[in-house]
Amino acid sequence: MATLRTSSEGASLWHNRSFRLFFTGQFVTNAGDSLYTVAVLWIAHELSGSTVVTGALNAVLLLPWLLQIFAGPLVDRYRIEPLLIGSQLVQGVVVLALPFAAVTDRLSVGVLFTVVPVLTMAQTVMSPMRAAVLPRIVDENRLSRANSALATITLGLDMVFDALGGVFIAVFGATALFLFDSVTFAVAAALFAGIAIPTADTSEPTPETSNGSVIGSYVADLRAGVDVLRGTVFVELVAMTAIVNFATGVTLAILPSFGGELAGAAAYGLLLGALGIGRLVGSLAAPSFEGVGFGRITFGSYALTAGVWLAAVLAPSTPLTVVCFGLAWIPIGVTSVLTATLNQTVFATDVLGRISTIKGTASGATLPIGSLLGGGIAEVVGTTTTMALAALGFGVAGAYVLSRSHLRRLPAVGNADPAAFGVSDRSNHSSE
Repeated sequence: MATLRTSSEGASLWHNRSFRLFFTGQFVTNAGDSLYTVAVLWIAHELSGSTVVTGALNAVLLLPWLLQIFAGPLVDRYRIEPLLIGSQLVQGVVVLALPFAAVTDRLSVGVLFTVVPVLTMAQTVMSPMRAAVLPRIVDENRLSRANSALATITLGLDMVFDALGGVFIAVFGATALFLFDSVTFAVAAALFAGIAIPTADTSEPTPETSNGSVIGSYVADLRAGVDVLRGTVFVELVAMTAIVNFATGVTLAILPSFGGELAGAAAYGLLLGALGIGRLVGSLAAPSFEGVGFGRITFGSYALTAGVWLAAVLAPSTPLTVVCFGLAWIPIGVTSVLTATLNQTVFATDVLGRISTIKGTASGATLPIGSLLGGGIAEVVGTTTTMALAALGFGVAGAYVLSRSHLRRLPAVGNADPAAFGVSDRSNHSSE
């Protein structure tokens, strides 16, 4: 597999200046993303009181999972730095429209549905960017720890900031929060500007020489990514993740209402915080599971999450519900980090952007769909019942792994052999 890591800085992950800047920039930008996410969802809930509205708005917020397929080829074929920095600057400017609307007493659901899509589009490149940048700046034997460290902020602390967002709004108001968001994006852009990102090692001709059409180049890149994935176990793994993401989308859409029914805005914040802390604990623990079979980890994670999630819904008190809900997300934090490391281990560096976006789009498209449908379902059967039904998504995914012997026997990420996952040598060395 082609490697581009800055091994000269590999004595320690935290001695790697590029990684430190990338890590800090991710922390800051995820704080900004999380704060405006919880703010717009809670404001939409307060303005409308409808799970349909919050579900639709959350679906827009989740569109990067669906649209990232268009960003993957950009990450693979063009310089990453302008995309990385530009996405932060655009979000920092656009988010200022929200405090302006609040100050002029024009903040409404319509304004939210106008501004949020623009913020979402600017955020679309970040997921494939993470997948492509890490192998270029981190030694291969430190990828798992690097993914675990990033997961603490991309999958964990961002949700903690979600919880803090509710408190921030109560104390300082939405206007101050959105102004603070703008500052976080500016700081992240400055941090990303200091990263030295090596160019991908690829023998592919440039877009100008290989195809005169940008669209044709896009199609060719995506088709190459599909060819790499075809026939591998990742097809089934993506299908399972799609089921889980549907359940997650349903949950995020109705969580403001579920928390409101328990104990108001405070409970909503606590549930978001529990979700974040659960994923944070799981992501920190993930490197300890590198030696455990990936199939066993996947089955155990989904089954355990389904059981504890259901316990959270049936718990007789709000504190117990919050604790169980947080525990349910620990296994998901573990599998998220291990999956990211697995991708970066078995696939060639120069195709990671498109592989990440193809997988992310295929599995993540169900997130906004789940939000849209979840809001409507909750209006019919109630929020609590809908939360219980969401647990079934994880149970179904776990049952599927249990029924497929070749998935149960998948080897550990620490000993990942591309052939064991159906990835051929030709696919793994696509740039050679």
